[in-house]
Amino acid sequence: MRDFQLPGRSPVYATNGICATSHPLAAKVAVSVLEQGGNAVDAAIAGAVLLGVAEPQMTGVGGDCFVLLKPAGEERIVALNGSGRAPAGLSAEALRGRGLAAVPTEGVDAVTIPGAVDAFCRLSADWGRLGLAASLAPAIRYAEEGVPVAPRVAFDWAENTARLTGEARRFYLSGSKAPTVGQVFRAPGQAEVLRRIVREGRAGFYEGEVAQDMVASLRALGGGHTTEDFAATRSDYTEPVRGEYRGHELVEHPPNGQGATAILMLNILKHFDMAALAPFSAERVHLEAEAAKLAYDARNRFLADADFVTRLDHMLAPETAERLARLIDPVRAMEQPPQRAEAVHRDTVYITVVDRDRMAVSLIYSIYWAFGAGIASSKFGILFQNRGAGFTLERGHPNEAAGGKRPMHTIIPGMLRREGRLVMPFGVMGGAYQPAGHVAVVNNLGVYGTDPQEALDAPRAFPDAGKLKLERGHSASVKAGLAAMGHDVTISPAPLGGGQAILIDHEAGVLIGASDPRKDGCALGY
Repeated sequence: MRDFQLPGRSPVYATNGICATSHPLAAKVAVSVLEQGGNAVDAAIAGAVLLGVAEPQMTGVGGDCFVLLKPAGEERIVALNGSGRAPAGLSAEALRGRGLAAVPTEGVDAVTIPGAVDAFCRLSADWGRLGLAASLAPAIRYAEEGVPVAPRVAFDWAENTARLTGEARRFYLSGSKAPTVGQVFRAPGQAEVLRRIVREGRAGFYEGEVAQDMVASLRALGGGHTTEDFAATRSDYTEPVRGEYRGHELVEHPPNGQGATAILMLNILKHFDMAALAPFSAERVHLEAEAAKLAYDARNRFLADADFVTRLDHMLAPETAERLARLIDPVRAMEQPPQRAEAVHRDTVYITVVDRDRMAVSLIYSIYWAFGAGIASSKFGILFQNRGAGFTLERGHPNEAAGGKRPMHTIIPGMLRREGRLVMPFGVMGGAYQPAGHVAVVNNLGVYGTDPQEALDAPRAFPDAGKLKLERGHSASVKAGLAAMGHDVTISPAPLGGGQAILIDHEAGVLIGASDPRKDGCALGY
């Protein structure tokens, strides 16, 4: 139990349903949908789409999503890949011919086709109870009436104003400035897009005037995107990947997500006595950082569009983890393998909902970097994601950029099972940090016995570009201990990610929700 004389928050306890997410209005809307008779899918869609208005720097209908779902009355877990593909005309050879060594993070070259809307439509039709009209009504209302800008949102908005160009500045700035805390942000163009999705389903987005607005806006900037690219977009059901760790089973979304990286990290850490280490010690941080260096190197070699991945079994094989574990010196840092350039705490939203029938949804939804590619459609103000920056231009690599291909994605929803039953849907945002974040949460809960809120509150660390980034919550002795081991320690300039979780106590019949203090959100139940 936490010390009630110190700052902090308690987990949220409820019996009928809980939503945990990064903005309180989205959590409130999701719980309201549950109270109106909706299920976890209806509620998760409602909250997620509203987050595109409440946190537009993080996500929106121009982005992608991944979903893990446990149906009511069952223990199987379904994965839905709502990530879009590159336009058919994308060519790595052409980009290399322009002298590029990587896909740019800004501008039209990075824009892949949005996949989330198709996934929301499919999820609602296949698993929802109330239908899209009920799920999208709250976001339509808030997009019209406006949402007061929350403190973390204002911080991110101001930090990333320079990434907005052209029409995006008209839709997302006020007099060339970011909105301040409490200023009301409205998105009437997005409200109209959502109304068309209600009336026409996915065709209201991927065909007709909305699609034409997106295509015309991209082509005006030199993009090769076509209406056929948008019309062809489809989400796919896939089989999750899984890994056993100290009595738990971690369930992750398969490639093109990076969830296998978290499983490999845990497979490596099985070879060390984590329980013998103090929970927030330099020794624990060191082992997790060394495992991350090795697992992320494997990720960068092997993970890509599922149709191009050939070595996933090798990556997840026990023998691979055993060999990698032998490379770790428990008292000395190794050099970090060369990394592709990417961001650690880029922009994503995560939402999890569990309802009274114990249907559970773990959903992550993003436009990647802050404000995506920094460009928006001219009529409706739809921000385009820059997921194409997740490709490599290395010739022959499984993740080499190509038309019709999905890039390797950083966003990963998670679920944790024990003794064959789901015990916790959860997610940790933060770009490349996410697999390491999943591992930290699993260790906090499963090894060090924290409650889910304490597991999210705990200070974080991540090896990035030769530095070991620590949050300020780590003690001076931990910093000194890591430096003595040879780590180049630096204080992270921003929080490492954010996360949410719902622990299911099957014996007590209680749900326990937690939400990361690094964000504006909360867990709410009823």
